[in-house]
Amino acid sequence: MPFFVIQVTTGRETECRSHLLKTGHFGEKTLFFPRRRLMIRKQGKMQEKLAPLFPGYLFYRCEEVQPEQILAVRETPGVFCFLKTGSSLSPLFSEEEEQLCRFMKSGEIAGISLISLEENNKVTVLKGPLKGQEGLIVKLDKRKRRAKVRLSLYQEAFLVDFGFDFVQKA
Repeated sequence: MPFFVIQVTTGRETECRSHLLKTGHFGEKTLFFPRRRLMIRKQGKMQEKLAPLFPGYLFYRCEEVQPEQILAVRETPGVFCFLKTGSSLSPLFSEEEEQLCRFMKSGEIAGISLISLEENNKVTVLKGPLKGQEGLIVKLDKRKRRAKVRLSLYQEAFLVDFGFDFVQKA
């Protein structure tokens, strides 16, 4: 089943998802707000924080968007529209859908990945949402324990930070 993308006010994704669910036109298991776990250093201590995977977007999984759903999106405060390609409403491209499904494999929240660094700075992801995504990793920040990953949405590329723990090979 394909994913359609709904653009919402950045920072109000949870609130917008709740409003859309209350309309009765969307199901709890079909409207997604994917997030990622990050480690944040605050006052010298590492704390876990949830951050949106795609800020300002919700994902709706269905075969076809119904007219009453388009109307509900238009009438909900903080919700802008379904994203389109050209003049027609279209789902995510298959590569982007596969990418989204890989990150959401364990639910709406992508966890922390375990990364191995070898002598020649070769990165190997041992487990977590980045497993198999080594080619998309652009940069590693060991101090902040974040990996910059190149993602795309409707063929528009941008960088997203993912949290990781690392082990060095002996």
